[in-house]
Amino acid sequence: MEIILGKTAGFCYGVKRAVDGAKEQLKKATNEIYCLGEIVHNEEVINDLKKEGLRFVEDVKESKGDTIIRAHGVPKNVYKEAKIKKINLYDYTCPKVLKIHEIAEKYAKDGFYILLCGSKTHPENIGTLSFCGKNCSVIETVEEATKEIENLRKSKFKKVLLISQTTYKLEKFSKIEEIIKEKLSQGFIVEVINTICKATELRQIETKEIAKKVEYMIIIGGKKSSNTQKLYEIAKENCKHSICIQTKDEINIEEMSNYEKIGIMAGASTPMKSIENVIKFFKEGNVKNRHFDMKVKNVDFCDEKL
Repeated sequence: MEIILGKTAGFCYGVKRAVDGAKEQLKKATNEIYCLGEIVHNEEVINDLKKEGLRFVEDVKESKGDTIIRAHGVPKNVYKEAKIKKINLYDYTCPKVLKIHEIAEKYAKDGFYILLCGSKTHPENIGTLSFCGKNCSVIETVEEATKEIENLRKSKFKKVLLISQTTYKLEKFSKIEEIIKEKLSQGFIVEVINTICKATELRQIETKEIAKKVEYMIIIGGKKSSNTQKLYEIAKENCKHSICIQTKDEINIEEMSNYEKIGIMAGASTPMKSIENVIKFFKEGNVKNRHFDMKVKNVDFCDEKL
C-alpha cells in the first residue's frame, strides 16, 4: 500500500499564530482567559484549549476578562464594545483577514458596491461585512453571482468590487470573476481582488494533483472547517472514492483493504497530531495484507507565513 501525504497538510500560518498565541496567553494568565467563538474550526484544538483553561463565549458581553479574538476575526463593533467594558483584547485575527477588512473599508468609502464570495454564515464573512458598509452582498454560488450582477445592472451603482473569503474555492472565484467582467464590461468600473489565502490555494491545487493519482483520498479536518470542506469537494471531483474525517477512528479498515494507493490531505486548521495519528494507523498494520510504503512530498508541514 502506497500512502501519499500532501506537503501543505496541516496548520497554516494564521491558524498556528492564533493557537500558539492562545497557549502563550494561558501560560502567562493569572485570571481566566476568554475567546470569542471557536478560535479555529477544529474540535480537537478546541478541546485541548478548554483543558488548558480557555473559556469560549459567543459575545464580548459574556467576557469577564482578557479576551482572545480568533483567527477568523470579528465585526468591528466588537472592538468598541470591548473598550467600553475595559476588556483587554489579544487580537489573533489572521493577517490575511485583516487585509480584507482594510480593502473592504477603503472601497466602501470610495462608493463601490462590494460582492463578497463565500458563506453567508461563516464568522470570517460576518466580520468582513461590517467593514463593507451598507452596499454589499455575500454570494456563495455562480448562480447567486449571476443574479446579483443582473440586479446591479438595474441599480444606480457603477463601481463594483469583487473579493472573497480567504478559504473560498479558487476555481469558483475565477468563474465568477469571468462572468462579472463579461456582464459589466460597459458602463461599470469593476475591480477584482483575489483575497483567497495563498495557503488555501496551494492546498486546493495539491489536493487536486494527489486525488488524480490515487485510488482513495482521505481529507482530515473539522466538520465545520470551510477550507477542509473545500478540499473534500475537490477530492471528490478528482477521485471517486474520497472521505472526510476528523480522526483516525473514522477510517473503515475493510474498505481501505481494497486499495493500493491512498492520498492524504488535511485542512489548514487540522493539528499535526491528527495527521500523525492517521499515518500511525497505517504504519501499525491495521489494514491487513497491505505492505506500508509511505511517500511524503515534504515532511515539513506548511506553517510558513504565506
